[in-house]
Amino acid sequence: MKRKKLFLSFTLIVTVFTGLLVADTKKDIPGLDQKDIEELRNWIKNKRQVTTKKTGGGLSISGQVRTELQSTNEKKSGIQQRGSGGAISGTAMRAWDVQANLLLNYRAERAWAMIRLVFDNNAGIEGGGTRGISLSRAFLGGRIVNASLYNIDLEIGRRSLGYTFDSQVQFGARMDGLLLKYDHALEFFGDLYFHGGPFLVNETLDQYAYVGELGVLNILKTGLYSKLSYIDWDTKNTDNELRNLAFRFRNLQLVLGYKFIMPKVKKVTTLYSGGLVNTAAKREEVTRWKKQNYAWYFGFSIGELKKAWDYSLDVNYQWVQAQAVPDFDAIGTGRGNAAGIGLYSTKSYGKGIPTTNKTAVGAGNFKGIAIEFQFNLTPNITVYQGYRQTVNYTHLIGPPFSYKQYEIEFIFSF
Repeated sequence: MKRKKLFLSFTLIVTVFTGLLVADTKKDIPGLDQKDIEELRNWIKNKRQVTTKKTGGGLSISGQVRTELQSTNEKKSGIQQRGSGGAISGTAMRAWDVQANLLLNYRAERAWAMIRLVFDNNAGIEGGGTRGISLSRAFLGGRIVNASLYNIDLEIGRRSLGYTFDSQVQFGARMDGLLLKYDHALEFFGDLYFHGGPFLVNETLDQYAYVGELGVLNILKTGLYSKLSYIDWDTKNTDNELRNLAFRFRNLQLVLGYKFIMPKVKKVTTLYSGGLVNTAAKREEVTRWKKQNYAWYFGFSIGELKKAWDYSLDVNYQWVQAQAVPDFDAIGTGRGNAAGIGLYSTKSYGKGIPTTNKTAVGAGNFKGIAIEFQFNLTPNITVYQGYRQTVNYTHLIGPPFSYKQYEIEFIFSF
């Protein structure tokens, strides 16, 4: 009898796995029929399952279904880069995407874990996709110290740098590592915190990077805040000089802001500004033997999304020099760069062949504006619209370019 059950279990697993493979590769062949599904349900039902009730704590499940359109106009030296007849094949001027996000959050009294799965596909039956799962967040954590005025937490796993650290121009890369979180409520001065730790860059090279952010929120109960961050990518010298150049970034950033309720409209409003310097930058031939290592931005946001008919608006201006932010960590307005040309080499991470001051691109050397507007049609449905426009910061580095993008996205959250 025991062997029979094992054989049945093995048969069902093989059936499910085979059905999924077939369904994914040949859409005209059906997957599991109803009989298979019922047998699978009965088998799972009879097995021992671990529930949150048995382990303690609470499990929350949430997610999003999104569909979006990005209409992009990018020109380099006056030549259209995207779409049919563009210089870069396989790119679109009007790109449609469908995306589903699944978030699982488990929290016990002094421990927690979080998972975020992203299914992001291009739309269309030709050129579109049905594959691709990104594990954008997967970490576990625990509270080491739980005092009356301060807490110390430790987390290990994966998140994006932007999930923890604040910037409009950097922190777009993954953080696979340790994160120490110290939060202290100072009775009169404000809420003090430090978040930081090491994370893996390349296991083959045994390379790690280091990041930390020290901040004070609601200073003297005025709504003012300040955040000072530092990230060190320049931690490993190799025989590949192009790779060394690609990671020659030790960025120091200061963010200042003021959060308040605007009197007439009675909406939460934030004024903010940030400045960044890459302290590791050197004078290079690509930058015409000058340092181009500063970035600066300022802007405002108004409104929060909590219920139907709520809206939020964010407007910011960015000014980013060529050596300010690494290609692989840049966020913000950007410059398009459909060809994916790096600053020091034709590909990211120092791969490809060297560039010159006439061909270098990278993530910086731009100035421009970004506008984002979100509106809740219902408590579940949000419409997002964004517009970005940038041009060269300086024409002394790389080809002249212009970049414009309009994006509209419909989001259902549950």
